[in-house]
Amino acid sequence: MSKDDTKPAWAKVVTKILKTELAKRGVDYPMLVSKLKEINVDISVEDLRGRMSRGTFSAILFVQCLRAIGVTTLPIEESYFEGLSAVK
Repeated sequence: MSKDDTKPAWAKVVTKILKTELAKRGVDYPMLVSKLKEINVDISVEDLRGRMSRGTFSAILFVQCLRAIGVTTLPIEESYFEGLSAVK
């Protein structure tokens, strides 16, 4: 397996982390978009939904989302990596 073959799996990990944090706070995509606008990040609900489903958002957008919903610490749980053999 080449390094590039693992990118989709890693994208799922990042998406899972963000979705978990959104769920903990009861934040849906429209609410997240509103919170992102408060910190001067302009993205539509449709664009955000597409990026989340594909796992194609940048590290910058990931951190902006976390900041917008008030995440100050981020536990990286082992369960996030289930099914990702590259981690072992």
